[in-house]
Amino acid sequence: MTVLVLGGTGEARALAQLLCDNGVDVVSSLVGRVRNPRLPVGAVRIGGFGGASGLEAYLRTHGVDAVVDATHPFAEGISANAAEACRAARIPLVRLQRPGWTDNTGGWIRVACHDEAARVAAGGSGVFLSTGRQTLDRFVEPLGKHRVVARIVDPLDGEFPPGWTVVHARGPYTFDSERTLMREYDVDTLVTKDSGGDLTRAKLDAAADLGARVIMVNRPVGPPGVRTVATVGDAVAWVLEPAVSRI
Repeated sequence: MTVLVLGGTGEARALAQLLCDNGVDVVSSLVGRVRNPRLPVGAVRIGGFGGASGLEAYLRTHGVDAVVDATHPFAEGISANAAEACRAARIPLVRLQRPGWTDNTGGWIRVACHDEAARVAAGGSGVFLSTGRQTLDRFVEPLGKHRVVARIVDPLDGEFPPGWTVVHARGPYTFDSERTLMREYDVDTLVTKDSGGDLTRAKLDAAADLGARVIMVNRPVGPPGVRTVATVGDAVAWVLEPAVSRI
């Protein structure tokens, strides 16, 4: 049995390990947007497929029996392509998506998109952007004259506004380190997206401790008709089910 895991997350790496432990042939696919990514066990391919049609062709020619979409909750393009390709190739698909974060303070400002987040964040004076490097361009104009610290994993080409500080770091982060960063840059507004999980949760706890407001970008709606599970164990159980029950 061959399973394609669309990965790039901690859950995807854990899933690959457990499937290999159960004797399943696993191929993990990474888009390649992050330099020096953490690699899972088993076979790994890096790079896109060329849209839904390219993924469909890969599924047919490589004898894939099932697909687990364990990409980031905001990787909506990849998830949409996976749904379309698996329907066309008649291959079972499940979405492994960790639960989103819960607001324990009752004060988060939830927004529908990064553009709305940028408009709301403009009301702050010290803004911490933790939404990823691919979204930074949405904030440049609204926050071009603000004092901003933007944290990203890999360096970006190009210049940022004069009041911006770019920090390169990779999680996991601790409460103490997040609190120190926010105090150092006098952050009164945290902008993040609802990624979920424990890897980067500490920034939310630090913001609550310091009284900084939190602007949370809601997750996009996933493709319709795709079964979703919340844990790695559930995804393993789905893969190991008889094929007829996975459809």
